[in-house]
Amino acid sequence: MIKEYLTISEVAGPLLIVEKTTEVKYQELVEIELSSGETRRGQVLEVTKDKAVVQVFEGTTGIDVLGTKARFLGKVMEIPVSLDILGRVFDGSGRPIDKGPQIMAEEKLDINGNPINPYARDYPNDFIQTGISSIDLLNTLVRGQKLPIFSGAGLPHAKLASQIARQARVLGKEEKFAVVFSAMGITFEEANFFISDFQRTGAIERSVMFINLANNPAVERIITPRLALTCAEYLAFKKEMHVLVILTDMTNYCEALREVSAARKEVPGRRGYPGYLYTDLATLYERAGRIKGKGGSITLIPILTMPEDDKTHPIPDLTGYITEGQIILARELHLKGIYPPINVLPSLSRLKDKGIGANKTREDHANVMNQLFASYARGKEAKELAIILGEAALTEVDKKYVKFADKFEEIFVQQGEDENRTIEESLNLGWRLLTILPTDELKRIKDEFIEKYLPQESLESEDLNAVKS
Repeated sequence: MIKEYLTISEVAGPLLIVEKTTEVKYQELVEIELSSGETRRGQVLEVTKDKAVVQVFEGTTGIDVLGTKARFLGKVMEIPVSLDILGRVFDGSGRPIDKGPQIMAEEKLDINGNPINPYARDYPNDFIQTGISSIDLLNTLVRGQKLPIFSGAGLPHAKLASQIARQARVLGKEEKFAVVFSAMGITFEEANFFISDFQRTGAIERSVMFINLANNPAVERIITPRLALTCAEYLAFKKEMHVLVILTDMTNYCEALREVSAARKEVPGRRGYPGYLYTDLATLYERAGRIKGKGGSITLIPILTMPEDDKTHPIPDLTGYITEGQIILARELHLKGIYPPINVLPSLSRLKDKGIGANKTREDHANVMNQLFASYARGKEAKELAIILGEAALTEVDKKYVKFADKFEEIFVQQGEDENRTIEESLNLGWRLLTILPTDELKRIKDEFIEKYLPQESLESEDLNAVKS
């Protein structure tokens, strides 16, 4: 039942306070009609006995307390969905911005959704190939996993997100695969890059895009990822598609939460963020996964920029608790001109062991992965030792490890923005790198794999392109 009120008592930031309300429900949709005739949308954020706090999606600029009506619609915010959403671009509130027609709805879904019941979850165990060696081989993405990318201001996470979106696919059976891309608080230039890149490569045909620009109201960013995840749930669990969801930038989302929290005069938590930040992020992240008896899945890659590259900041810190690992971009590698600048040592995929091996990637995957990690770590340690004590302090074996670490970054981590490596190509490249080291140093690889896969000739050529090919 629709109820209309003229009892708006206060405007506080992105919020309206409506007095003398009756039977108003939490998350109920509200239509705000200004004295000029303009209408805006909002959502009930808090309800007391006779008062409702309404969050206005388009912002409260220009709202006159005396001449504005608040119309409570008696329903929650919904998004119309059908297979027609594939190939479309929407704004942060779910309205088409690609000059296409309105969506002919098969059904309308509540955007708030529900986290997947732990009892109903199916364990993630299928490999997703992104075409990026440092992810596929060393920090493997598994279908149904939540694997965030921790970045920093000025690092190329936008390019990496776009590359993953257009290259990601499930190996083996030909299965229906889709990408849901949600961008929050990005610039017009970034939005144009994402849209044109998806159109250029044809990835737009299997994608749904939601774009919230930096000059859009910050409060709109709170609903943008929920719209994206609702579409993903429809495609995954009703149309049995395998869906990759990319959310960028979660830092902007959390800033919007902090703004609303401050307007509500809540007691702040760490660094001014609301105390329920962990719970709020969990309501988003836990919507990803696989459900027993359902053919589809949702794999989630949230991307966030760490303020001052600080991993202990509340946003990356809490995200790390909820998700199954993290991919960390390093400024040091970026300054060397290496793309993608993935720092493999602190990066982690907690489910990688479930998606690799015979009949999934290749039998030698786990051994090669462990050997590359260990060798690169030792090479970095040897380089630090040389800085302190000088190269004369290094043994001949240490020098081999130093060379390995340099070549690992130049040949393995480094790859082109349009370079889509198969897992076999990444594994073979890893084996080529291991020829730099003496065979008796390959202690993490079974002898049978060394005999089968290790190239006979050592990697001595400086022609990196020849090595990669």
